Amino acid sequence: MPETIAPHHETTPDSVSDSADLFPIREVARLTGVNPVTLRAWERRYGLIQPTRTESGHRLYSSTDIDTVHRILDWIERGVAVSKVGKILARNDALSEPAQPSRIDTEREWSQWQDHLRLAINAFDDRELERLYGQIFAAYPVAVVFQNVLMPLWQQLLRHQGRFGQASEWLFFDAFLRARITQRLQVVSASAAPRVLLSAIAGECRELELLVAGLLIGTDDIAVKVLCVGQPFDELTLICEKTRPRALVLFSNRSPSSELPSRLKRLALTLDCPLLLAGDASDLAEQSLAGSSIGCLGNEGRSMQHRLQLFLRGTLDT
Repeated sequence: MPETIAPHHETTPDSVSDSADLFPIREVARLTGVNPVTLRAWERRYGLIQPTRTESGHRLYSSTDIDTVHRILDWIERGVAVSKVGKILARNDALSEPAQPSRIDTEREWSQWQDHLRLAINAFDDRELERLYGQIFAAYPVAVVFQNVLMPLWQQLLRHQGRFGQASEWLFFDAFLRARITQRLQVVSASAAPRVLLSAIAGECRELELLVAGLLIGTDDIAVKVLCVGQPFDELTLICEKTRPRALVLFSNRSPSSELPSRLKRLALTLDCPLLLAGDASDLAEQSLAGSSIGCLGNEGRSMQHRLQLFLRGTLDT
């Protein structure tokens, strides 16, 4: 396969390397855990990152480049081949809203909330964290709270655990969020609204990601019951027979295996309710499930909720 050469970038004087906004390759390797050889390969072979160059040819990486490296790592950890990551990143960037002035101001607000949360997390101050949590919920809709404020911070803390104490900070924040979301889901699940069951595909997401999905896809007319992480795939039919849900939604944030479509199709044949797939795997498996009875809800909260409603009304094509 011929090597793809990244576009030529404007060179900058060597003195720029002292800038706080640009990082040499050795520092990026330290911050991300990706060795320099791999960073160069991602640039030259796949065009995934595009650092600037000094006049002497040394690479300099921006904070945006470092964030891109972390995004690449996320997808690789989910089982996506590095050769396919570029298309996924491009698609996600294309779906992002244009950075209008009002949007920039809003994102600045989200960042400020995250800074306040970091201080509370760093101090392991659950009372302050509780206070901030309540204020954020009072300021924004639930989808914005999780997708734009809480979960991006949770992901950042998960990625950056190199310094002493950072693992404990992430565990503290993760436990706090799981407890609050579980409490909300228990209230919703106790309502008289028709139920949808939500189950993780074993080993393909973290518990908090599953809980957040349950919170985001539910509505006043649909109560979501989240099954425990580790739920055996082969026993889902039994649970559906006994509980008779409106639908069963499977959740995965990893790249789907080649066997997943056939496993889902076999499962669907044993169910008396619709079967749907949500999370990152939903977008990645959509083509292989086209024409089947299995609906794909995507991985974005508001979209998942809307697609679920359409599917239950019988107006979403599969």
